[in-house]
Amino acid sequence: MTKTIKLLTVLPLLAVLSGCITTQTGGFTEKASPEEALERRVELARQYIGEGNWDAAKRNLAAAVEIDETNPEVYEAFALVYQSTGEYELAEENFEKAIQLDKDFSRARNNYAAFLFSQERYGEAEKQLQYVTADTLYSARPQAFINLGLCRLQLFDPDGAEEAFMRALAMDRRNPIALLEVAQLRFDAGDYQNAERYYGVYRTVVRQQSPRGLWLGIRLAEAMGDKDAQSSYALALSSLYPKSAEYAAYQRTQSSE
Repeated sequence: MTKTIKLLTVLPLLAVLSGCITTQTGGFTEKASPEEALERRVELARQYIGEGNWDAAKRNLAAAVEIDETNPEVYEAFALVYQSTGEYELAEENFEKAIQLDKDFSRARNNYAAFLFSQERYGEAEKQLQYVTADTLYSARPQAFINLGLCRLQLFDPDGAEEAFMRALAMDRRNPIALLEVAQLRFDAGDYQNAERYYGVYRTVVRQQSPRGLWLGIRLAEAMGDKDAQSSYALALSSLYPKSAEYAAYQRTQSSE
């Protein structure tokens, strides 16, 4: 069954900012320094990106370019806007510009990889993520390893994918995405004992299982001969996700019996 996968983009926390580029001191308004103005324009643009207000985001980014046309964060933010509005050539141009200005800009490389993945350019995405995962100071490194694993799955490299997911779990042992992917890979390899182990941890860290999680649970319970668990997961899948591809796959297995 074909599954839709989306890589994790990594955006900084969005600060709630006013639209002005001034500072307040003792009741008087002072003009911000160019550095402060640039930072505020970029932060405000990211707030608008989070809200889906693309025009306002672009206005602030255009103002940021006028302050400093060599700032890589500005072009990364432009790329995210253009990606969201379907202007893919401009998105790629701006991702490339951001990385050209700062080859060690791991967040931009990760987000560029997510863009490339969405374009089904998996090999190029993997190359970007290899740079990102090599950056030991990158705060979102576990997510980058997960993205690397997802790329390798699309490149038909299950061993490489599992290695990447395990690296993610070494840094974030309760990450639900990595846990489910390793459980799925172990199940596919016929290693039901370890599949059950990772799946069991996955179930403890999520409030509600995804359709993929429940579908794996059904098949794993069947393989382990646990009919009660199999029935329980099937009921949850039919109740929570009756229109999902996973429930349709489950129904096909029932009709063929």
